[in-house]
Amino acid sequence: MVFGQVVVGPPGSGKTTYCNGMSQFLKLIGRKVAVINLDPANDSLPYECAVNIEDLIKLSDVMAEHSLGPNGGLVYCMDYLEKNIDWLESKLKPLIKDHYLLFDFPGQVELFFLHSNAKNVIMKLIKKLNLRLTAILLVDSHLCSDPGKYISALLLSLSTMLHLELPHINVLSKIDLIESYGKLAFNLDYYTDVQDLSYIQDHLDQDPRSAKYRKLTKELCEVIENFGLVNFSTLDIQDKESVGNLVKLIDKSNGYVFLSIEGSAVEFSKIAAGPLDWDYYRYPFSLPLNAADDTCCMPVPFSTVYSA
Repeated sequence: MVFGQVVVGPPGSGKTTYCNGMSQFLKLIGRKVAVINLDPANDSLPYECAVNIEDLIKLSDVMAEHSLGPNGGLVYCMDYLEKNIDWLESKLKPLIKDHYLLFDFPGQVELFFLHSNAKNVIMKLIKKLNLRLTAILLVDSHLCSDPGKYISALLLSLSTMLHLELPHINVLSKIDLIESYGKLAFNLDYYTDVQDLSYIQDHLDQDPRSAKYRKLTKELCEVIENFGLVNFSTLDIQDKESVGNLVKLIDKSNGYVFLSIEGSAVEFSKIAAGPLDWDYYRYPFSLPLNAADDTCCMPVPFSTVYSA
């Protein structure tokens, strides 16, 4: 049984930086990590990837050969990857024995709530390689500073959750920069918990450009509230505690936390319903660390710059 994350999100949301920082943190707590780059447009990687889709197909070649733009080219690349899924399986098989997998996907959001090719790739890997994956949707926290953009982020999150049908965590990335975007209309909890959206509708109505779409906004907000699925975690990828809290949530969602537990269903349910308060330096499922090596307690040397 292999665990991992499917990292998706709009361009600029911090996906590549997330994979870099997350891989550093997971290595710090004793896991062997393999990052798989499935973004054929990402030709500048800050991390060492175990598998790179550019060894199979390049976006620049597709655009030149088929006279496609970037969006059409990315759809073509995902179609091509789906048809050549055996190539990806062969690359992953040596890794699944002892690695935790991070899949870095393209930033074209249509791939994850409209087209089926990326989903088909994920589902085939899950079935054939017995993977346990959690989808991580990164949304730039600056969208909270604009009510209209925040509602669009909610719709994107809901659509992606319904389309991918995976354990799913929505993340407000770059939360350390949120104050630089201006004062929020509401407390941060309002945005993370997705509370009563009628308040944000009232805020939107104050803008003459948005007022004429009042009825549409109301209907969209009702769809989001009726499903009741969307909320957000927050992340500062350069803060070890912030990353650790997210990892605990991910481990609970994909079942990693249950990996080494033997016992009754009651014991499983206690952990499932319990708080995320375990100590990673005594984490029973991590690979063994050298007890004499006190570097395991050193801060992660994050030197990342948001570039997703």
